[in-house]
Amino acid sequence: MKIKREIIFYKHYFPEFYADQTVQVKEKIGYVFKVIRTVNKVPVKFLKHITDTDGLYEIKVEVKTNIYRVFCCFDKGKIVVLFNAFQKKAQKTDKRELKKAKKLKDEYFKNKK
Repeated sequence: MKIKREIIFYKHYFPEFYADQTVQVKEKIGYVFKVIRTVNKVPVKFLKHITDTDGLYEIKVEVKTNIYRVFCCFDKGKIVVLFNAFQKKAQKTDKRELKKAKKLKDEYFKNKK
């Protein structure tokens, strides 16, 4: 399989979240990341644009009845930059987590210059 997108992590947020997960959750995250890296058009069930966020996306990982969200954005079309992640426990996305992701995205692009 040819790599279409590189996945990078911004700071420590995602690696710390990942380290705290079970083996089963880590395996599913790995599978979803593989799909994102290798397919031309990523299915919406794995990667979805969040409306009204100026380029912020969420990666969705489902394991049994648990849902995990990982916020990210694209940089130069091929790089998915991963920010914070959390286990979703309600129907709506947690506004604090969304605010944090927006802040981290802005910080990433500001520091990049």
